[in-house]
Amino acid sequence: MTDNVGDAVPSACDVLITGGRVIDGTGADSFQADVAISADRISAVGDLSAMRAGSRINVEGRIVAPGFIDAHTHDDRLLLSDPAMTPKVTQGVTTVITGNCGVSLAPVAGMEPPPPLNLLGGRDWFRFESVRQYTDALADAKPAINSAMLVGHSTLRAAVMDDLDRAASDAEIVQMGDLVDAAMAEGCIGLSTGLAYPTAIAAPTDEVVALAERAAAFGGIYATHMRNEDDTVVEAVKETLDIGRRARLPVVISHHKASGRRNWGRTEETLRLITAAQQQQTVDFDVYPYTASSTVLLPEFVERSERIVVTWSDAHPDAAGRDLGAIVTEWGCSVEEAVQRLSPAGAIYHQMDERDLQRVMQFPGSMIGSDGLPHDRFPHPRLWGTFPRVLGHYSRTLGLFSLEQAVHKMTFRTASVFGLRDRGVIRRGAYADIVVFDANTVIDKADFEHPTEPAAGIEWILVNGQPVWRYGAAVDNRPGRLLRRHG
Repeated sequence: MTDNVGDAVPSACDVLITGGRVIDGTGADSFQADVAISADRISAVGDLSAMRAGSRINVEGRIVAPGFIDAHTHDDRLLLSDPAMTPKVTQGVTTVITGNCGVSLAPVAGMEPPPPLNLLGGRDWFRFESVRQYTDALADAKPAINSAMLVGHSTLRAAVMDDLDRAASDAEIVQMGDLVDAAMAEGCIGLSTGLAYPTAIAAPTDEVVALAERAAAFGGIYATHMRNEDDTVVEAVKETLDIGRRARLPVVISHHKASGRRNWGRTEETLRLITAAQQQQTVDFDVYPYTASSTVLLPEFVERSERIVVTWSDAHPDAAGRDLGAIVTEWGCSVEEAVQRLSPAGAIYHQMDERDLQRVMQFPGSMIGSDGLPHDRFPHPRLWGTFPRVLGHYSRTLGLFSLEQAVHKMTFRTASVFGLRDRGVIRRGAYADIVVFDANTVIDKADFEHPTEPAAGIEWILVNGQPVWRYGAAVDNRPGRLLRRHG
């Protein structure tokens, strides 16, 4: 008896998934096969009807795929505060990339976090002086799913600088660089920036290059919420590519988009630029399947939006879920004053064009990332709905790409970009991170009115060979691991 690799198949396994149709994550056509799991690895794929198994899972009529890898998250704290990782497990995610947009919980402690660091919580959560302290806490929390961590540029600046409204001095760059070295040695996979935010907008390109070079020395990557995603988005892409070339490391553009009505259609230009650059350097990007973004409420983000919904407010908690325009009318004040009175706060910004979104999603090699904000009181629905939305709405209903290509963008493609060895693929020897779903019913249920509704059609999830979700209910296993790049 042989599997689809052609090697002899073991006679027994711990778990045998039978009767399903396998989408292996590579983009290849699906095929009928059983999947055997021994310990934390896939031990065989093929006709395994004669194999002995400790337990069998019959999934006839369902799709068996690699667990989804969320390319862009802010789950640093969620992994500790809700290690069951409910918003992600319910949509088939088995691995999250954290520390994005220049914001990571470590290495900084003893400070009141400025926006956007406060997306992860207050002073009590920013208590990790080193990445090692954070990863120790992660080990104690025992999350249900895997994670891989980026170290955030804004976090580094907050740890070293007394004033974030300026460029770092040479001495401060050295200090931050030493923190990058330690972070990489202690488990990070690269550096992230959020150059559009007040915490980093004053940082010149040279500052970022110097820190990216430190990450590059460890084989790391550079992921960026670029300096601009609206009027000067093209210039921001060029800066990003320049950082990658100068620092000699792979680049990931976060949640690629063109914001503001006057910029709709400009993804044609940015994608041409990226395509040309890919001939000389490694550059990739992620995208979420919505035309609204979400982050902290800032005056500079308001003007370009068609509609704004408040997601949380420390000063006015009852404003969560309300339209900013309605609040302005009720208070009889200007938008600027309303923003000031609500802050610190978060918001959903309706500001992108569906044609741009589909163009970016359809681009060969694009990855899917939720960019969900798990600590908002009234979150963007992407936190709970991203991956089923890609499968159900964009693949099945709109036919934007095949189901095999949809799965590829959420699994093996992402694992390859972030260097997660033996993840994101169904094959012998790969880790047994697996999702079973119904291709006919899988769909997001979360929307902008009911943003925390669990998705439909996700039936089984296994992480490192252990089930964590079964037919609409969590299984009390916590097998998640911290993943290293090429580790």
